Amino acid sequence: MFRHWPSLPNVAEAVRGSGTRVSVVQLASREARTEHRGVDYHFTSVANALRPADCGRLVAQQLASLDVDVIHVNGLGFAEETFAMAQRMPGVPIVLQDHANRPPRWWRRPSWRRWHRVASGVAFTAIEQARPFFDADLFDATTPLFAIPESSSHFTPGSRATARAETGLHGDPCVLWVGHLNANKDPLTMLEGVAQAASRLPGLQLWCAFGNAPLRAEVQRCIARDARLAGRVHLMGRVEHARVETLMRAADIYVSASHVEGSGYALLEAMACGVVPVVTDIPSFRSFTANGRVGWLWPRGDAAALAAALAEAGAKALPREHVRAHFDARLSFGVVGELWTRAYAQLVGQRLRRAS
Repeated sequence: MFRHWPSLPNVAEAVRGSGTRVSVVQLASREARTEHRGVDYHFTSVANALRPADCGRLVAQQLASLDVDVIHVNGLGFAEETFAMAQRMPGVPIVLQDHANRPPRWWRRPSWRRWHRVASGVAFTAIEQARPFFDADLFDATTPLFAIPESSSHFTPGSRATARAETGLHGDPCVLWVGHLNANKDPLTMLEGVAQAASRLPGLQLWCAFGNAPLRAEVQRCIARDARLAGRVHLMGRVEHARVETLMRAADIYVSASHVEGSGYALLEAMACGVVPVVTDIPSFRSFTANGRVGWLWPRGDAAALAAALAEAGAKALPREHVRAHFDARLSFGVVGELWTRAYAQLVGQRLRRAS
């Protein structure tokens, strides 16, 4: 789990580092317990849990033995489980954290409204992401909201020259794409933007690392028929995560054309390496870039705007140290841990005030 789901231990350890005692309860195929870097992990078997409410009661049973002050639920999609858990843990504040969730279909919303009323607070990467849930009346209007990055990154800037020698990446500027080739990531708009920027940035080279690729054939046809992209686009395919850091260290610009993101792990990793972001103007990216003050934002689906942003970023060459300093001040694990500790303290304080 630590290897395949690093965001869970990373955030738990960040909160632990801010001075909060942390225990993680995870539903699993069998019972187990372990300790990892100061955090206790309790795996609870779901062998006898036939319904979502059964899972919630199993978690509550484990939590009752831990003397918890706050319950942090990862995901907004566990409404029934959370409600069942709250019935067994009355009075303990529950904060829900969004992980690119969406409101349920309209016919399920009456039940979800009742279930979500047990939430003492809700966290999103950017507060604007809460709007669909409140428009659907899934949370009470007075529910506290917290703006907390979904995760962070342990990547560091390193040496650009060393990284380029190791990877073979080059370009002036050297532009990196890390993301699936699918409709939401919108690689076709990205390629058109790069093609339009080529006349102003003749040395531009684009390097694309990707996993799932339902649009790969369309991407390859786009590259083959556009002379502006000839010799300029390099499709690297799937890259091991450990190598992504080296690729980002070699790059000047990180580009994303995403239409929707709950967070944006690749963008966080790029900024941790000091790479200048040229990304779509969506809530999570606005949050990470301080509304475009660190990097460039462009309207999704607008290739001409992307071309202009790439040209400006290539000409101005924002210092890597500036991007990294912003990351340290606003996006690092230390910051994430402190933000969660403050959120927990606020919810505990509210509970004590109500009790008095």
